[in-house]
Amino acid sequence: MSVFIIAEAGVNHNGDINLAKKLIDAAAACNVDAVKFQTFSAELSISKHTQKAEYQKMGTDDSQTQFDMVKKLELSYDEFKELKEYCDKKGVLFLSTPDEIESADFLSQLQDIFKIGSAEITNLPLLRHIGALGKKIVLSTGMATMDEIKNALEILIKAGTKRSNITLLHATTEYPTLMQDVNLKAMITIGSTFNVDYGYSDHTLGIEVPIAAVAMGAKIIEKHFTLDKAMEGPDHQASLNPQELKEMVKAIRNIETALGDGIKTPTKNELKNIDVCRKSIVARVDIKEGDIFSNNNLTIKKPGDGMSPMLWESVINQTATKDYKKDEQIRL
Repeated sequence: MSVFIIAEAGVNHNGDINLAKKLIDAAAACNVDAVKFQTFSAELSISKHTQKAEYQKMGTDDSQTQFDMVKKLELSYDEFKELKEYCDKKGVLFLSTPDEIESADFLSQLQDIFKIGSAEITNLPLLRHIGALGKKIVLSTGMATMDEIKNALEILIKAGTKRSNITLLHATTEYPTLMQDVNLKAMITIGSTFNVDYGYSDHTLGIEVPIAAVAMGAKIIEKHFTLDKAMEGPDHQASLNPQELKEMVKAIRNIETALGDGIKTPTKNELKNIDVCRKSIVARVDIKEGDIFSNNNLTIKKPGDGMSPMLWESVINQTATKDYKKDEQIRL
């Protein structure tokens, strides 16, 4: 099964459905599996006095509260329906992350996979509600302790979601994430501890970390992207541009192919090189019939279409039954 690649458009549409459609166009052109947005009501999910995170201040008006910033990034339910239809038209899966129960109920009509963001891993009512919807669930674990992950999993499973339908994404909730904060080995710890599929939601700059995650067994990769990193908004600067997204997808697919099936055997393309690359037992000097083969008159040289050097011990001390010229392969 191929790695599932989610192009995280998030709120990089800046509240403009036409820009959202352009993001879908770009993602589809990069051959991702899904484009993911965020569905929310500022009034239902954010108190008006909530301040912005430090990373959110970099690309936005510093005087805004988080509520003011998020309010400008809303899309209506009707607009999300339109985006779902547009994704269908473009042949890419539509996904969106709900921030509250009302949005989850709406999205349950549009998608069979629910991505739950890191911020909601301690939101018991929302976890319970989504867990009861009978969908596949992808849960990000940024900022979470192992106990918090355990609790969230138990809530989802108790609500009715099968463990086999849950994938946990390792993540670091900082934009951009510094390399020393990635701790990619924790992704494997999460998967083995909780006996679930695992993946990686990446917030680093560049594409090398998600590629490494695939080599380490990630089943899902999620990565923010934008049409222009210089646009105003909280996530643009830490996102990939379309060319970078395309390069990431290509690299991931190459790594998938390179990982293979784990069975060590010569490939069809290797077999033709065996005789050219390997070596045979040959005469080091001219050898006369009746001479005794020894370390002094035998050696190992290419090509490998003669006696294998692995038979060296069985050849030494044998008597030559014919004359051999220097470099002639020994035949017993």
